[in-house]
Amino acid sequence: MAEFLLREYLADSGVMILETQDFDFDSFPRLGARLVELLPAAVIEKQCDADIHTWLIDFEGTRLFLKAEHYASVLWLEALNPAEDRETTDFLARILTQGL
Repeated sequence: MAEFLLREYLADSGVMILETQDFDFDSFPRLGARLVELLPAAVIEKQCDADIHTWLIDFEGTRLFLKAEHYASVLWLEALNPAEDRETTDFLARILTQGL
């Protein structure tokens, strides 16, 4: 079974909402690292606020946010430049539909 699946793709916004098992705020560092490994991508910067984790990652030269929000229990990828990065986010959406 896939560890990460695409739940919803908001193409114009460059947002990919993901499904994964056993996600909660405290498990995000482990899950985020695993997703980054599977893509593969590289973490550039990490930030943790009261209820949201935000990581800046690089996937093949495209910068994305990997975010996880506590109260909504949502994990998502978000393009910094949705219009410019549409080809990359379309590609990621296709592979995440199949699952990682």
